[in-house]
Amino acid sequence: MPSLSQQILRTDASGMPLEWIDFRQVARLHFLGMVAYVCGEPLFVLHGGINAITRRRSQVEINSIVATHGNHQLRDSYTPPLSNHTLFQRDDHLCLYCGERFSHRELSRDHVTPISQGGQNHWNNVVTACTRCNHHKAGRTPEQAGMQLLAIPFKPTHAEYIYLQGRDVLADQMAFLRAHFPRTSPLRGRVHGAGNTAA
Repeated sequence: MPSLSQQILRTDASGMPLEWIDFRQVARLHFLGMVAYVCGEPLFVLHGGINAITRRRSQVEINSIVATHGNHQLRDSYTPPLSNHTLFQRDDHLCLYCGERFSHRELSRDHVTPISQGGQNHWNNVVTACTRCNHHKAGRTPEQAGMQLLAIPFKPTHAEYIYLQGRDVLADQMAFLRAHFPRTSPLRGRVHGAGNTAA
C-alpha cells in the first residue's frame, strides 16, 4: 500500500498534467467540488467525521491521478524553470562528458557554451557534468577542451518537466505522463514500461 507521502498527479479537465500534489490537497479539492474526475489506481481511503443527521461517516477515495475543473493553456513559448534537480533528472544523473552515473552531490551544471563566451543559462545550453569533467572543461567549449558531448541538451515540455519533478512515480502515472511526451522525446525510452521508479 502506498504511503501518505505518495505524490498524486493533478491534471486539468482535458487531461493536461499540471503538478504534483499530496493527499491533503486532493481531499481539499474534493471538498471544494473542484474534482472533474479521477483515474489511475486507488491509493487509499480517507475517513472523515460522522454526519449528525444521516449518521454516515464521510470518506474520500484518493487515486493516483486527479483531474480538476478548467483547462490550463500553456503558451507555445513556455519554458519550465531550470534547476539542478530537474537538469540532473533530465540527463539521468549521467555526466554527459565521461558517461558515468553519479550521485546528486557529485554532479554540477555545465554550460556547453560558457557564459564567459556568450552562452546562456537555459535548457539548450546546459548539461549534467561530474565535477571532475566540469573542472577539466573549465571556461571552454567542448571542442576547445577536446571533449565530446554525449547527448544534445533539450528543453523539456511541461509534461516532461512534471515527470522530472516527480518522486516515486507510479506505473500508471508514468504511462499517463508518457502519453503527453513528444514522439521524439529522449525521455520516452527511459520511462517505457517502468514503474515505481524514483523520477
